[in-house]
Amino acid sequence: MSGVHIVTDSSCDLTAGEIDHLGVEIVPLTIRFGDEEFTDGHDLSVEDFYRRMAVSEVLPQTACPSPGAFEQAFGQAHDAGADAVVCLNISGDLSNTVQSARTAAAACEGRLPVHVVDTRTVSSGLGTLVLAAARAAAGRAGIDVVLKRVRELLPRTHVIATLNTLENLRKGGRIGGARAMLGSVLSIKPLVDITGGLVQAAGKPRTRRRAMQMLYERMIGAGAIEEVAVMHGGAPDIEEFLELIAPRFPRASIRLGQLGAVIASHGGAEILGVSWIDGS
Repeated sequence: MSGVHIVTDSSCDLTAGEIDHLGVEIVPLTIRFGDEEFTDGHDLSVEDFYRRMAVSEVLPQTACPSPGAFEQAFGQAHDAGADAVVCLNISGDLSNTVQSARTAAAACEGRLPVHVVDTRTVSSGLGTLVLAAARAAAGRAGIDVVLKRVRELLPRTHVIATLNTLENLRKGGRIGGARAMLGSVLSIKPLVDITGGLVQAAGKPRTRRRAMQMLYERMIGAGAIEEVAVMHGGAPDIEEFLELIAPRFPRASIRLGQLGAVIASHGGAEILGVSWIDGS
């Protein structure tokens, strides 16, 4: 099929139902539990990941896809008759995934134009950008229009979450600006802001209920917003949060999903996060 093809990585946390009709290709990261290695979403489902993490004595780790994995995805687009590829990836400050994609794109030079974009975001923030690009491409937009759409949305994309612990981020080396919270009260439910591609401290609520309230306040304080998504990693209080935000953000108006293994490996279990696009 001619036109622009969209490729991304498995940190986007999009389900098959959300992308199959749009023809998006997802290149998986690798998840490791000690000496055991799994391909995200292929031989390790989201459900299996959370069950394994709950009983594992070691924290899970992630590894970016090889350039060869991206080159294969780009090659499949070429064989399908693509005019160009746009590859949207997790923030380069959090993963080397985007560098693997760039290496693969260089290997395709002369055969197929491949445009690799460091989205500076994660999870549903990335997923929202992928969906926007894929919808534009499905509408037969050319490469310039698709790239313009993505670039318009990049600086308007926000991701904020509450964690149960900072331990995974600390041990995984992704703690960034949230390091300042490590020496604080142990009972906090830290808020982190990943807007802009780096993990930054966003608040130190003492209780989960207060953390959820702060998330809601950030959403309200952002003014007119769109493409709101709520993601969680097996959070037992997800329904409570959905009821909290319902007066301003009814369930039918948001995209609700489960955080996948890539983000949960670094954020731990029971993460609850929101993403949105600032209104135009």
